[in-house]
Amino acid sequence: MLGWLRQYRRGLLAGDISAGIVVAMMMIPQAMAYAMVAGLPPVFGLYASILPPLLYALFGSSMAQSVGPMAIISLMTAAALAPLAAAGSGLYIVLAAQLALLSGVVLLVCGLLRIGFLANFFSRPVMSGFTIGSALVIAYGQLPALTGADLPALHPPSALLGIGSLLLLLAARSWLAPLLRRLGMRPAAADVGARLAPMAVVIGATVLVASLGLDVRTTGAVPTGLPSLNLALSHAHWRSLLQPALLIGFMIFLISMSAAQALALKRQEKVHSNMELIGLGAANIGSALTGGFPVTGSMSRSAVNFAAGANTPLASIITALLLALALIAPTGWLALIPLPALAATIIVAVLTMLELSTLRVAMRYDRGDALALVATAAGVLALGVEAGVVIGVVLSMGTLIWRASRPHIAVLGRIAGTEHFRNIERYPAGTAPDVLMLRIDAGLFFGNVEAVNSRVEDELAQRPSTRHLVLVLSAVNAIDTSALFGLAELNQMLRGRGIGLHLAEVKGPVMDRLKASDLLSTLNGKVYLSTVMAWDELTGKA
Repeated sequence: MLGWLRQYRRGLLAGDISAGIVVAMMMIPQAMAYAMVAGLPPVFGLYASILPPLLYALFGSSMAQSVGPMAIISLMTAAALAPLAAAGSGLYIVLAAQLALLSGVVLLVCGLLRIGFLANFFSRPVMSGFTIGSALVIAYGQLPALTGADLPALHPPSALLGIGSLLLLLAARSWLAPLLRRLGMRPAAADVGARLAPMAVVIGATVLVASLGLDVRTTGAVPTGLPSLNLALSHAHWRSLLQPALLIGFMIFLISMSAAQALALKRQEKVHSNMELIGLGAANIGSALTGGFPVTGSMSRSAVNFAAGANTPLASIITALLLALALIAPTGWLALIPLPALAATIIVAVLTMLELSTLRVAMRYDRGDALALVATAAGVLALGVEAGVVIGVVLSMGTLIWRASRPHIAVLGRIAGTEHFRNIERYPAGTAPDVLMLRIDAGLFFGNVEAVNSRVEDELAQRPSTRHLVLVLSAVNAIDTSALFGLAELNQMLRGRGIGLHLAEVKGPVMDRLKASDLLSTLNGKVYLSTVMAWDELTGKA
């Protein structure tokens, strides 16, 4: 905790200050927009951007992570609370903070129990599918605010302002950074400048509305001052919020870890998953106490923080302090921000989440992963965000179990003139008529032992002259109790058919466990140190 502060050097300060200022400028429209996605008044996005990054800086492990509101988590918040209260109502605001509290406690407990490894069971294709589905849901949900179409008829001023802002932002994504580089900016500075386009567009739209008196919806009055300590709870809704809190906590960790690890790789830094859980848990509890809603690390915002020069979490502390100053200062200008312009910033932001490269890679590399990606995205679109998370987890675990239950097993032969043994389907390797050598390329456990024994039966049926079966276990890292019984049954079956069962290249930890069983003493064959030793002895070439 605060290890970065004890090692802080003066030379890091300039980068942290510049990053803190840049991200604060980015956060004002972004945080307010994401509060809208969550179904809350825009100012609550700023409330959720002050205490959470301060607490994450105290407990988290990433040097460049920017913690605050994020599109997907805001969407999940809205989906969880919509059945319980009207968006923006007093009860809704209380429940949003309560959801952040529960999510924070879930994350904190997981961190203290050191179970950060559980995030590894959500595959990248499934995560990509969830992200794509969520992005489409968010973008569609912003169309009424963008065009004013939720009014009795299309509202021309709102539509013109919203669509105009959208086109400007889309154009800025394509040409602003190259233009700034041509004007002499360094590439990193140009990229950061381009990412501030939403701030410029929102300011321009606000000036336009104020100067022309356009009749469009705005954010409305924004209270001056910092959020007060919030301890309000709805005791009648604990059970209703528990399941969404578990799912949101899970997604908070996944999204944040993805961002933290990507940035850490660029600087050869290390991110500690359990410290991340604790840091994110503290951040969400802090958000709950100041009337916010669930928050997480954002890849896009963290990338800006990184590119703007952030060296340590001090950058996020500076961002939080600047946002606090923005609330302490007169906030009249914030009340004039037009909702169509904020909707445009949301749509452009989520468009960057439509990462189709993972789908293209999966289609070429593994159709099963591609199917899981598409199914998860379809689940989010058809059944909702929470159902999409559940579908994603089930598909990730199901894919893992399906693959583990069907281990690759190769029939080995010897490469002529060498001591190398290879899969006879891939190499011109020779075999012996009475010796069958099978290499099992996975650990043996209750889920795949029957498949292994079935494959052995199939191979023996094709080779009736076999008198020796050698299981090459060089790729087997573990054998559980069910697999041990399966091997014992295989050994007994082979004994009755006059076939010896031999083991080769058994790893040390696996051998240690086998020695504690009766398998080795009853084995209808021998244990060989290497495959070549088994071959030479069993084929009489020793």
